[in-house]
Parts: sequence; structure tokens; C-alpha cells
Amino acid sequence: MHAPVAALSAHFAAMARNNAWSNARLYRACLTLSDEAFAERRVSFFPSLQLTLNHILLVDRYYFDALVDAGAGLAIFADEVAYSRCADLWPAQRELDRQLIAFCDALDDTALQRDVLIDRGPNIGLQHETVGAVLPHLFIHQIHHRGQAHAMLAGTDVAPPQLDEFFLLADTPARERELAALR
Repeated sequence: MHAPVAALSAHFAAMARNNAWSNARLYRACLTLSDEAFAERRVSFFPSLQLTLNHILLVDRYYFDALVDAGAGLAIFADEVAYSRCADLWPAQRELDRQLIAFCDALDDTALQRDVLIDRGPNIGLQHETVGAVLPHLFIHQIHHRGQAHAMLAGTDVAPPQLDEFFLLADTPARERELAALR
């Protein structure tokens, strides 16, 4: 049996849930690390789990701010390490994930065409995008850096979590409890 093809807005709502589910799994693993291991220098673009996960949160805040027209813009990046401890970072990421789910749940296909202004700084200025272009960019950014965090976890005593079994119907029974927690 095949799942019916849904509207594009429904796909973004599913992506927001996948994002939250993946973050929950990744953070569950990272929370077992000591604060020192979380901040320890590792090989990656952002050279620690601490820096990588803070970067994900800050970029999420930046794009979400633009999506909801909040006006903070680049000021969001004033502190490169907003949270030094994973135990403090996780509640902030979880709350933003909840806000993103609510935002995506409220979308319809017309709302995906709404103009979004993104402040790119004095050298570039304001860019016009659409909700339907910003959301996939945000999700791909998350996936990209979660993959780096996953690889960094492989260099610790903590097993990296499975992050790619969200959408297939056959995987549903294995993740039912976790998905219920996102509701």
C-alpha cells in the first residue's frame, strides 16, 4: 500500500517533525556526554559538538526569525556559543523545533509563496525569498550539520543514533513512541 501524495505544505509539516525527531535522537545521545566531551575539539567544520549544535540552533533562529517577520536578523549571531552545556542547549533547540512544527502545521500551499526578507548584512543587503524556499534550506542545513555531529559522536564512547528512518511506512512501528512524543 502506498501513502497518498500530500500537498507540499503537508510535506513541510512532515519535514518539521522529522527535524524535531532527528534532533531529539541526536541530543539524547549527546546528553550522555560529559560537558568536557561535549566541548572537546574534534574534526569537523565546526570543531566540536558544542559549536556544531549551537550553530544549528543559531541558524534555525535566524531563518525562523525571517519566516515570522520578527526583525532580529543578524543580531541572532551575536554570541557564537549561546549555550556551553548540552543540557542547556537542548531545551532551546526543542522549543524552536516545536515553534517550527506549529509554523509548518499552519501553512497551506498559498502561504508557501509568501515573501520573506532575509538580512544578509551590509555587503549583500536584504534578500527576497519565499517561505517555500527558506524551509527546505533550513531543513537541509540541519541535516548537513547533524551528519557532522553524528560523525563526531562516532569518536566518543556514545553510539551515534539512527537518523534516517522517519518517512518510510515500514519504519513506523520502530519509532511510534518517539513520534507520539512530538505531538
